[in-house]
Amino acid sequence: MRTQLYYIFVFSICLFTGFLTPAQAFQKNKGQFVVVLDAGHGGNDPGNVGNGYKEKEIALNIVLTVGKSLEKHPNIKVIYTRKTDVFVPLRDRAKIANNADADLFVSVHCNSHHSSAHGTETFVLGLHENQRNFEIAKKENEVIFLEDNYESHYDGFDPNSPESFIGLTLMQEEYLDQSTQLARLVQDNFTKTLKRNDRGVKQAGFWVLHNTYMPSVLVETGFLTYKPEGAYLNSVKGQNEVALSIYKGLMDYKMILDRNVGQNVYKDVAITETIVEAVNDEINSGNSNKRVYSNTVFKVQLAASSNKIEPKSFNFKGLKDISREQEGKLYKYFYGDTSDYNEIKKMVEFAKSKGYPTSFIVAFQNGQRVDLSSVINSPSN
Repeated sequence: MRTQLYYIFVFSICLFTGFLTPAQAFQKNKGQFVVVLDAGHGGNDPGNVGNGYKEKEIALNIVLTVGKSLEKHPNIKVIYTRKTDVFVPLRDRAKIANNADADLFVSVHCNSHHSSAHGTETFVLGLHENQRNFEIAKKENEVIFLEDNYESHYDGFDPNSPESFIGLTLMQEEYLDQSTQLARLVQDNFTKTLKRNDRGVKQAGFWVLHNTYMPSVLVETGFLTYKPEGAYLNSVKGQNEVALSIYKGLMDYKMILDRNVGQNVYKDVAITETIVEAVNDEINSGNSNKRVYSNTVFKVQLAASSNKIEPKSFNFKGLKDISREQEGKLYKYFYGDTSDYNEIKKMVEFAKSKGYPTSFIVAFQNGQRVDLSSVINSPSN
């Protein structure tokens, strides 16, 4: 029976995604950047209660503080999945974000474990890297059992079954790069500013992330079961500091978007173009080893935006050989065009040095984007 439910679940996801247009991964609402803040648990779902502290209350306090800071910016709109101690089903949390056509979804939680584990970790949707990640996702997903008729609402999804999580990754693939970037920025603010123990950016199968159609992260702010950390998170000081770190991570993310695809004309274009030409001359000189894959084109993805920008060098910090492709309402911008993987590796490093720190290599075959790892793991010419 479980196997049948699993295949029905995967089939329903595939059928649904087949009718979706690729969503906009960056700012979708002209003039406003919409952030949905989700305080985990609530109402008759207390979350974890390690050392007597209540996750639902701590998460809500942190979210409201983050939102208060964001609302000071006139071009940022904040939407909350809950602002009081109420129970909100997982499916409704995702629905709120989707209906708002949000640019970001951030879910805030507190962790627990039977050991002395402590520190912060931020999750994006993906297959579990280990049993520990599965257990965290399982714990957060089990809230669906509090809902009536949960089987019909969640397409037979079983939080206790590892097989059920395979289909979850399909929905968020479009946003994985952006979600990972956001998660890393949040973690960096936790660890570099607050000196919190860094448990890293991880992937796991959280249902609430799977059903949102925008870059999404789930932040585990610390372990209530670790007494010093639980007391810190339960304090006003701790909640304010954690909220400030999340806020800074979100603003860092937005700043990168604004910088990468702004309508800026750079005054040092002539100098920049000279540098670019020198790099291209070195790349094309034939002095470097080649690693060519036939029928494959590598490019460096610089950015993506709902804004249509001319692929000219002055719009991209002097980088030449810029191309633009449209996917639904989303425009993606690329630098370079080569079948030589060693060449594109140099180009992505150069793009990063020119102010595109989150740029990355993508691969195309027959005009369609393909998985990079499957290409480079195959024999080259």
